[in-house]
Amino acid sequence: MSLSIRSRQVSDVVVLQCVGRIVRGESLRLLRDAVTSLTQPRVVVLDLSDAKMIDGGGLGMLVFLHCWSLDHGIQLTVVNPSALVLEVLEQTELTRVLHISSVDDAMDVLCKNRRTFEWRGGIVDPSLHRRGPT
Repeated sequence: MSLSIRSRQVSDVVVLQCVGRIVRGESLRLLRDAVTSLTQPRVVVLDLSDAKMIDGGGLGMLVFLHCWSLDHGIQLTVVNPSALVLEVLEQTELTRVLHISSVDDAMDVLCKNRRTFEWRGGIVDPSLHRRGPT
């Protein structure tokens, strides 16, 4: 199974849902191009909940995208990595470098815009996902 990426953009927030394997070859070019070709995003959310595998090349690409986003003033967030991907990120200590969060944490970022966002095929009202007083 190769990598496919579904993209959703609302205003200056882009969610890229990665499905499949993030491994050397075409999938890395696809991921790099999906992020670097975006026009003026404030936040890029990489949803890795459906990522089945990541290899050293995929880890290197995540580091590249992290550095690229910093250079371009973009917040890059990795959300809900699959158990296998999270294990690899923890073993390589990339959890110390990358901003990794849950869907709830990502919704908090998205809710700062106080608009309705599309998330994984459904419509989400940010006011329903607020936690605690603001």
